Amino acid sequence: MSSRLDDELSRLVSAGVLRQYQADSIRDAADAEIDAALADPGRPPAPAAAPEQPAEPVQTKANRPLTASHPNALVEVLGYIGGALLLGAVALLTLANWGEMGRAARISTGTTAAVVLLGAAVVLALLRRREQLSSALASMGCCVAGFATFVAIEGETGRVAGVLVALALAGAGLCWLAGSSLLVATFGILAVGVLVITADVLTPDTGSAANSAGIAGTGFIIVAFVFAMLGMVRDQVTSWSLAGAAMFSSSICWLVQERGEIMALAVGTAGPAALLVAYGRTRRPAYAVVGCAILLVIWPTALYQLTDNLGGVAIGLVVASGVLLVAVLMLSRRRSNA
Repeated sequence: MSSRLDDELSRLVSAGVLRQYQADSIRDAADAEIDAALADPGRPPAPAAAPEQPAEPVQTKANRPLTASHPNALVEVLGYIGGALLLGAVALLTLANWGEMGRAARISTGTTAAVVLLGAAVVLALLRRREQLSSALASMGCCVAGFATFVAIEGETGRVAGVLVALALAGAGLCWLAGSSLLVATFGILAVGVLVITADVLTPDTGSAANSAGIAGTGFIIVAFVFAMLGMVRDQVTSWSLAGAAMFSSSICWLVQERGEIMALAVGTAGPAALLVAYGRTRRPAYAVVGCAILLVIWPTALYQLTDNLGGVAIGLVVASGVLLVAVLMLSRRRSNA
């Protein structure tokens, strides 16, 4: 089987177009066709237009999930549970015995868990099976590796180094694998990185928390841009939804910033607007849910901080509602004329 077909099937599985057992069925069918052609070079290729020939493979594929999907699903579940249990054990061990554990014990605990999780993810990826599980284990391993780095170095330098190590591993995983869980892990690592860099690098010792909130808000805008670009090459729904979440985080930071309500409204409107446009083009419900949730949180909060009056909030919401309804009517009329 060509690696191009295998890569395309992996991409379709990660995008949610195909299930894993369907991709496996297509792989097996392609392998069987290649074996048959090698065994009988003079055999003409099966005609694609013959109505009676596709009937048997379709029935075989339809019947196959009944026998193959349950074992595959069981293995996936066992892998998720195993990774989660290991992660939970590390968390409980460090929290319960942090004061009693020496530095070497802390480092060895985090490093061992990271090696186990990342090693299992690499083995599954090399076998080219269960890409989603491999991605999930890799995402856990990246976070644990970042924690182990922080423990090994300690202090402000340890926090920055831990974020960089975790981000490097997550980036390598995204280049190799295509699972959406790595996107979520990358978002979490970048979010922590924005806070760490804001607090430990960019904010002076004499600066106030209110002023540093604007720096964090700008950082989350950069995170949103990164995930907007990732949506071009990886799971688009997850990437763009996380970009919307980054815009929401930026809006919250601007609400904390002194006189940052206008910026919070701008950011909290631009992100949902882009998501709603994407929803209109793709009909993906996640875009509409995330976009509307951001609007419903940011607009009332920002308007209340600006006016310090519930009546002003109500008037602002009525204006925003009117703009949205007019836009809906204009778009509907345009579609009907087309």
